[in-house]
Amino acid sequence: MSLVREDPELDQPVEDLEQLVEYFRAGETPPKDWRIGTEHEKIGLLDESFEPVPFESARGIAILLEKLVRDYGHEPLLDGDAVVGTAFEGATITLEPGGQLELSGAPLLTLHETCAEFQSHLALMKHVSAECGISWLGLGIHPLADVEKVPRVPRERYAIMRDFLSQRGELASQMMHTTATVQANLDYASEADMGEKLALALRATPVVSALWANSSISNGTRNGFASRREWIWRHTDPERCGLLPFVFDDEWRSGSPYRRYTEWALDVPMLFLQRGGHHVEMGGLRFRDYLREGFGKFQPTLLDWSVHLTTLFPQVRLKRVLEMRGADAVPPGLVCALPAIWKGLLYDAEARAGLARRLGSWSFGEVDRLHVDVARRGLGAEAPDGPVCEVARQIVDLAAAGLRRIDIRNRAGEDESLFLSPLYEILDRGKSPGEQLVDLWEGPWNGRIERLVEYARY
Repeated sequence: MSLVREDPELDQPVEDLEQLVEYFRAGETPPKDWRIGTEHEKIGLLDESFEPVPFESARGIAILLEKLVRDYGHEPLLDGDAVVGTAFEGATITLEPGGQLELSGAPLLTLHETCAEFQSHLALMKHVSAECGISWLGLGIHPLADVEKVPRVPRERYAIMRDFLSQRGELASQMMHTTATVQANLDYASEADMGEKLALALRATPVVSALWANSSISNGTRNGFASRREWIWRHTDPERCGLLPFVFDDEWRSGSPYRRYTEWALDVPMLFLQRGGHHVEMGGLRFRDYLREGFGKFQPTLLDWSVHLTTLFPQVRLKRVLEMRGADAVPPGLVCALPAIWKGLLYDAEARAGLARRLGSWSFGEVDRLHVDVARRGLGAEAPDGPVCEVARQIVDLAAAGLRRIDIRNRAGEDESLFLSPLYEILDRGKSPGEQLVDLWEGPWNGRIERLVEYARY
């Protein structure tokens, strides 16, 4: 199956802006059906040499994907003739531009299901990767190799992105090829619900980023950041990345959040269209101009809008779900905590109200400054009204209370707040994972790569 798919549902012409606004309305989901999806990326190393995993070789990523198809019944995902991913049971395994391996999990009702899916995936990947001599690391940035040494995944989409984004931000190539993340995707019930969740999530994102900051070692040495990955995103493309200042305006919730987001997206330069199983390079034409004038023989469709939205990278992204994008990839014990904190904060009304009381007064400028401070200092950063470590504890407490009220239990009778336990361990230490990593790297590990790999290996 081709990764470049043209959805018949979206194969309809767009004649006015209102159709683009309605695209978001079509994503509304009743609260009883709210699900959560988790995406997480891993950075690969060859076991013996600690070199990046090539795409094509006897021990490359392509061979690993072929094993999943041949031996485990996965469906191959193709870009042209190249297998660049697999699909199974509502989930997909795909590759980021530098060969980072990503699981896009199925949307599931409970965190217990989500974490079971994750653990099953890890068991499978550990077994298959061992046969290829590959280890996958839960780190937010490649710890050893620079951009030139990592592979290039053969996807048309990525080739266009490389060319375009390299002209937009000095660190765009590092973003594409050396960073890794864990994300949570959440539903919304209405325009007002979406607007509230997006505004709260943007204010909370730097605090969550501090808890997951885990990209402090790169090119074999400390890089001066708790989350180098977050710093890189700030220098990728200012028009399509960041904290969306308009969401902090008083008019955001009182007006039409769908329309405000649409107006912003219309003015972000386009990267490509999908036609006939291929990508058509757009050269930075803005969607607003494409809507008015077309592009050569091409006229806008809802598919074009859907594809365009996937090329926007704000800290919280709106599609037909809300994507929380501000966390570094982490070792296995912390992955399930990411969907847990966001579900607890945003799927429970009391937790949302508490989050609004705690963070609702933070301005865009304050949150933007905090984002910079968190990238550098993690939990040592200063929030607008106190140490970020203290704010983080308050937010984790709100999420835990929200999950207890939602009260979905596993067979052992435990509610979903159990997945937040690793965060309390971090808070008790008072250091982000990346800060702790530097202490270990420069202390007992004495810069030994094998110790780093052992610590971060999935």
